[in-house]
Amino acid sequence: MTVATQDCNFERSGSRSSYRRDWVRAFRALRRLLANKDDTQHVFEIMRALSGRSELDGYSRLLKSPRGGRLAYERVELVQRLMDRSRLDAFAPGTVGAAYAEFTARENLSAEGLAEESRKGVAAEEVDEPHPLAWYGRRIRDSHDLWHILTGYGRDGLGEACLVAFSYAQTRSLGWAFIALGLLSRAGDTGLPVRRAIIEGYRRGRSAVWLPGEDYEHLMAEPLAAARARLGLGRAPIYQSVPVERRDIYFR
Repeated sequence: MTVATQDCNFERSGSRSSYRRDWVRAFRALRRLLANKDDTQHVFEIMRALSGRSELDGYSRLLKSPRGGRLAYERVELVQRLMDRSRLDAFAPGTVGAAYAEFTARENLSAEGLAEESRKGVAAEEVDEPHPLAWYGRRIRDSHDLWHILTGYGRDGLGEACLVAFSYAQTRSLGWAFIALGLLSRAGDTGLPVRRAIIEGYRRGRSAVWLPGEDYEHLMAEPLAAARARLGLGRAPIYQSVPVERRDIYFR
């Protein structure tokens, strides 16, 4: 049976039901983000200002994907799974889940911390709304650090810029493109392929399997190398050619 999502009323309540983009708000948030790339709340502000129909389009695509109907029916809150430390510690060495557990512990990150950043400057009910589109938005938010693991991009400035470009290719949410262009503008003539690495991130996102349609609970039990191969996520040679100690300097 074909699900014609375009004929369904998936609009959310409140201001998010409008698909209008707020460019003034986005520019102001981008200036603040470029002044401090670690102030993640401005990322979410940009995404809210420029998301347009991307949540609706993404959710519609999810329903048409092989696993999407079941995922949408079960509507698992990924943040709850990712905050279960005993579950994370049970993943076998070398798996996606084990790599995620090591990454978040080393970087002092948590899925709930990212969720808290997304609630800043907006009513928490809007972010946590019991609605299919809100759930889909949370799913994209909560998978961010998993995408770091799968793509091999670090949390340095260049790695985040590459993942932003990758995320635009995967989600078609204009906010990601806006942030990527802002970061591109910060990369001067350094003698290193910083701009080309960011463009590489976009191209990798275009060629990879569509990650929002993945069953992350099963994915985390896969060996990381096998998962990357299955998803079309080989090496990022341009990004990896930039010395680790120089990947942050252009984005401070």
